Amino acid sequence: MAKLYLVGTPIGNLADITLRALETLKTVDAIACEDTRHSLKLLNHYQIKKPLFACHKFNERDSADKIFSMIEEGKNIALITDAGMPCISDPGAIVVNMLLEKGVDICVIPGATALTSAMALSGICQPIFTFIGFLPVKNKDRQKLLQQFKDVESSLVFYSSPYDVNKDIEYLYGFFGERVLHIVREITKIHEEHIVTTLSQGKIDAPKGEYVLIIECADKVDIKPQGDISEQLDALLKSGVDKKNAIKQVAKANGLSKDEVYKIALEMTDVDKN
Repeated sequence: MAKLYLVGTPIGNLADITLRALETLKTVDAIACEDTRHSLKLLNHYQIKKPLFACHKFNERDSADKIFSMIEEGKNIALITDAGMPCISDPGAIVVNMLLEKGVDICVIPGATALTSAMALSGICQPIFTFIGFLPVKNKDRQKLLQQFKDVESSLVFYSSPYDVNKDIEYLYGFFGERVLHIVREITKIHEEHIVTTLSQGKIDAPKGEYVLIIECADKVDIKPQGDISEQLDALLKSGVDKKNAIKQVAKANGLSKDEVYKIALEMTDVDKN
């Protein structure tokens, strides 16, 4: 029976592709792409001419059926995404699960990933990290997702677009409080950059490119909170944290009781009313 090949593609620099990946793309019968127009740039660069068809998050189940039919006909299919490994914060997992249920042989052709590259650049010595990926759009979904990682003793790794990165950093600060933040962008590209800062000071001027955000483990932080108590509360509330949790975080960060911080929160409310 023919196979499905999951092929890793460059995350920026077109030279970051393996000889095995190129050989696979040259020998398969067709290639399923997240965006055929984007993938053509890579394929044309290496003079690879193959039939292409779209497989993205909006048609993944239909694409899985199509891929299965083609494999039943004896055709080998490669699945690629715009950058990096399929299934890792990219389409592909639904296809893999559906084809595994049908007994299809699936072969992985490893390639570059922003996750491991950013972790290497960070220089964080702690061997354990938790990959979360892109944050949900809605605050309630973000809170539900992040709650399970609040007390995890590992670095946390997120992906973020230039359109969301400042909003994401602000929310992460509101949720986790002050922690060391590594901002890695444009990995393998000309303007590759690694910034070490904190969640409270991580705002980016004129964001460009794709970002990896790494938050160090809480026990690695030895940073005094920024601003007075009312300013800290205000920042947390504006980022979407509810009042109860904001009071709890500020109290813990400043070595105060929750009652002391609650009184300040009440005073802020009274000022707002006036």
